[in-house]
Amino acid sequence: MSDTAANGLATATALAGRGILLSRRNLDAVITSLMLPVMLMLVFVYFFGGAIDTGDTRYVTYVVPGVLVLCAGFGAAGTAVSVSEDMRRGTVDRLRTLDVGAVPFLAGHVVAAVARNALATTLVLGVAALIGFRPAATAAGWLAAIGLLLAYITAVSWLAAAAGLVARTPEAAGAVTFFMMFLPYPSSAFVPIDTMPDWLHGFAEHQPVTPLIESMRGLLLDQPVGGAAWTALAWCAGLLALAVAASGALFRLRTR
Repeated sequence: MSDTAANGLATATALAGRGILLSRRNLDAVITSLMLPVMLMLVFVYFFGGAIDTGDTRYVTYVVPGVLVLCAGFGAAGTAVSVSEDMRRGTVDRLRTLDVGAVPFLAGHVVAAVARNALATTLVLGVAALIGFRPAATAAGWLAAIGLLLAYITAVSWLAAAAGLVARTPEAAGAVTFFMMFLPYPSSAFVPIDTMPDWLHGFAEHQPVTPLIESMRGLLLDQPVGGAAWTALAWCAGLLALAVAASGALFRLRTR
């Protein structure tokens, strides 16, 4: 590994630690991001689950993959706000004097977001198990499902970081990421797509989170997933590449 790459990795690691420490100091936001997905899962399972036909699959088992993807959206909103806060407070200007570039700076925020999402995912799975979630996944299935989820979390967190560079205030940064939080709803996350209006089917079937959720659901139930997993990975790779390229250009624009 070259000295430049090693320095970049060390800087990103240090900034990731800083992001985790900032999360610990902002406990109200962390608690909200942890509890809201759990509350939504309980609402869907106990308020609406009895009215939704998911065949032989219990509704709690059907809905868990969608809630895990929803967690990523909530975490992305926090990432955008954190980046916007650093821009507003002049933290980035101080880092620039130390020759810290866009990739280490944003990678630190993304790693911190992945850590927060790992905690939220563990909490959701624990509560889901208490209310009847019974996956049939093999060890390989669990690893594949977790890998897909991590790929999506990384992609949307980097997208959110780019949004944080665009937004002029932390409040605006949170608003910009609303689409990421909304995306699981018009998908197969909470209801089968064929129960939606016909005009919505095209979008619901061909948006990024549907193949992700279908793949995770199949893997957790030890069922065939076909090409859905590769489609999900392609979406994640495309979104990540777009986010990294856009964030690099935006960082240079905002810090010149």
